[in-house]
Amino acid sequence: MHQLTYGAIEAATRRIAGRVRPVTLSPLEPGVIRTAHRDPLDDRVPEPCQVWLALEYLQHTGSFAARGAQNFFQAHRAAGTLSDAGVTIAAGGAVGRAYAWSAQQQGVPATLFLPETTGHPELAGLRAYGADVRLAGAGWDHASAMCENFAKATGALAAHTDDPLVAAGEGTLVEEIRSQIPGLDSVVVAVGGDSLFTGVATAARRYGMRVIAAEAEGACPLNTAVTAMVAGGSATAGAPDGHRVSPLALRVALQDSVHSVIVTDAETATARRMLRGHREVGESAVIALAALTAPPVHVPDRDLPTRPVVSSRGYRPGNGEKVAVVLSETGQLPG
Repeated sequence: MHQLTYGAIEAATRRIAGRVRPVTLSPLEPGVIRTAHRDPLDDRVPEPCQVWLALEYLQHTGSFAARGAQNFFQAHRAAGTLSDAGVTIAAGGAVGRAYAWSAQQQGVPATLFLPETTGHPELAGLRAYGADVRLAGAGWDHASAMCENFAKATGALAAHTDDPLVAAGEGTLVEEIRSQIPGLDSVVVAVGGDSLFTGVATAARRYGMRVIAAEAEGACPLNTAVTAMVAGGSATAGAPDGHRVSPLALRVALQDSVHSVIVTDAETATARRMLRGHREVGESAVIALAALTAPPVHVPDRDLPTRPVVSSRGYRPGNGEKVAVVLSETGQLPG
């Protein structure tokens, strides 16, 4: 079923409590992020925006994905659908590490399928969590097919990153952030895998907050799909990098609380310099912060719009706006 409810995120919050690390927030210095140019008719007292970095790269296994994997495992354990054969998934990187770690925590096998081109350091990192890592073919399509065949043959539970349970677990981030920042207006998140964006946007909408979904030029499938839908076309229009947006993510992206933006290479370079004190962050974290470094040429409405906002520019906070930027993934394998 391609939908996610706030109730699922509430349930996930209860399930993973004590099993993941609470998010750490780090405020940026005032004035580092400039606000948008103001409407001349705006008579409010000028205030700088307030921006916090949500350091989710300090999470277990180095990313937000630990939240989604933990919720997936806990929900299936409670439902009695977690097989003795364990879990199987075609995934590496942050997602693969999260499932390998979560399976280890649960005491069940994890069988991961990856392309034959996967580098040795990544394979070693996954195996360090006790996963059975198998190489299958030259690309992810072959690895996914082998994973499905393995699940059918062994009874292992097949996991997928677009599972609502995964998105719900990752949406718990919003609950933690807003508990530390009363009156939070906006959350910025890089759209890499669809599940983090889906969970964050679903939770944020519950509280009347906007979500800025940031993507890099040349790798912007969500922006491409939403642009096509808003224009009355088809979401199947080809993304520049060939990636297809999941139906779950697209449904959430078409909400009126979402701003889909693209960041340029120059903006990511600016963000990278701003993050010099956070050397562990991966490229997705840089893209998220880069969304706030675009030229301040537009004025975002303080009230939520009545349709999704799609832009080829980044996003500039408004007068006094409170913003959290999710630094979602480490650039290094955790030791």
